Amino acid sequence: MILVVGGAGYIGSHFVEELIKEQEVLVLDNFSTGHKHLLNEKAQFIEGNLGDEQLLNDIFSNYKINAVIHFAASSLVGESVLNPMKYYENNVSATITLLKVMMEHHVKKFIFSSTAATYGIPTTDFITEETAINPINPYGKSKLMVEWMLEDFSKSYGLSYVILRYFNAAGAHVNGRIGENHSPETHLIPIVLEHLLGIRESISVFGNDYPTEDGTCIRDYIHVTDLANAHLLSLNALLENKIHTDVFNLGNGSGYSVMEVIKTCEDVTKKSASIVIEARRTGDPSRLVASSEKITATLGWKPVFDLVSIVETAWKWHSSRI
Repeated sequence: MILVVGGAGYIGSHFVEELIKEQEVLVLDNFSTGHKHLLNEKAQFIEGNLGDEQLLNDIFSNYKINAVIHFAASSLVGESVLNPMKYYENNVSATITLLKVMMEHHVKKFIFSSTAATYGIPTTDFITEETAINPINPYGKSKLMVEWMLEDFSKSYGLSYVILRYFNAAGAHVNGRIGENHSPETHLIPIVLEHLLGIRESISVFGNDYPTEDGTCIRDYIHVTDLANAHLLSLNALLENKIHTDVFNLGNGSGYSVMEVIKTCEDVTKKSASIVIEARRTGDPSRLVASSEKITATLGWKPVFDLVSIVETAWKWHSSRI
């Protein structure tokens, strides 16, 4: 059985949707950001907090857990700056508790959801796993702290792990059952689609004077199902002892500007957007694009969805909810 921590969240639920086809799944979630309607009915579920050591001990005592996939985290950059304590408690302290209980029960296969925020503001066009690590906010720092912990746990306790550094997850499952549902919503594509559905009055574009072709920031967007499949490949590699420890970027390798994303949303929906140009946000790099060559070479992973299909799946899901 595979324990998926945070399996009722956006990315976690999409992973469970794929994993349940191959494995027995147990989901642990406290619904702080996840949703019951995203749970796959074939998965077993326990409601509770990751930092509850007694609950974790009960889970590992009552179920034969072969590996743990860790999606549970606080993940809003702005909030992390205002309330760093929450991020170190939820992302670092609770993960220490999880790893402690795993080691006590001799469960030593682990996949960790990390983030491009660990790179901070890179100076290269394409970010590889060798790019310098320099997080600039508590969210990125909290994820990097866990990465460091995993390295030490591997050396001292024999933990086997894969770290997956996400870029911009987007889209919805092709079955239309699950999609992106954050509160508050901070991701560009759902914000644009909500505006085109009449939920928001306008779209704010933060800065149009960056050194890019149209002056807006460039980001790497990856479909959430492509992310899920990367986790599945990583899990199978761990279970088959093909990997002991490794770190992979997950991105499309293609950068799209804010204005390109908005234009794609307009084309898919056949609607026009009302755009408000605002001042740059502090710390926003002009370009963040991943090189995923390492995971392609190691595990054979390649993203399937391009930007148009990402938006099409998201539009199908968001428009079905109105």
